[in-house]
Amino acid sequence: MSKQNQWIAGINAVSAALQNDAEHVREVLLEAGSKNPRIQEIESQARRLDIPVRRVAQQALDGVAGGLRHQGAVARYVAARTWSENELQGLVEAAEGRALVLVLDGVQDPHNLGACLRSAAASGVTAVVIPKDRSVQVNATVRKTSAGAAGAVPVVPVTNLSRAMRELQQMGVWLYGLAGEARASLYDVDLRGNVGLVLGGEGEGLRRLTRETCDGLVAIPMPGAAATGVESLNVSVAAGITLFEAVRQRVSG
Repeated sequence: MSKQNQWIAGINAVSAALQNDAEHVREVLLEAGSKNPRIQEIESQARRLDIPVRRVAQQALDGVAGGLRHQGAVARYVAARTWSENELQGLVEAAEGRALVLVLDGVQDPHNLGACLRSAAASGVTAVVIPKDRSVQVNATVRKTSAGAAGAVPVVPVTNLSRAMRELQQMGVWLYGLAGEARASLYDVDLRGNVGLVLGGEGEGLRRLTRETCDGLVAIPMPGAAATGVESLNVSVAAGITLFEAVRQRVSG
């Protein structure tokens, strides 16, 4: 387990951190003189939690925000634990036959990863597996976009994605890759047991080896694709649809 200090910026991100993961917030910096009611709400919330609050000049916030749009609110955050590959089996076993794993093959945009993590947390995902290379890692932008979800779901960076996928299969996890040309529909696949949903990154989608390692390929039906010319969905949108189809099946079945 490892932790590191970082700054998170933005009213939503700071508020979510205070609400969902306050034990990792070390201090809050707010713009001096701001009368924004949400800034005042953050200040009150932090003080109730005995978290130090300082009012500082906008230039100071600009400096620590590192180019992120801070909206007058920044927090120093000790990132929640980083999960290692060898902990993945324990996470799957703890799910007792109902593991739901999201595998992301090379998502490059931090906003997309943040949105995926938000859907993952909301759908009760067991773990999110990402490659250490050719993929954005959980950084300040990801944390802001995820609105606190980045600290609520185990994110497991792996050295070799296809190897990690094979290890998941050995644990009894069935892996279904999302591919637009797949003949099988997402809605016809049983997603109630130990399941891993594998999505590709922006642009190229699933890489060849990732695709070949999957137990099956499925597609999200898109009846309007031919008429509109929309051939694929944004990865974060696809992740949300896919994860909540699994949730629907598990709740109803």
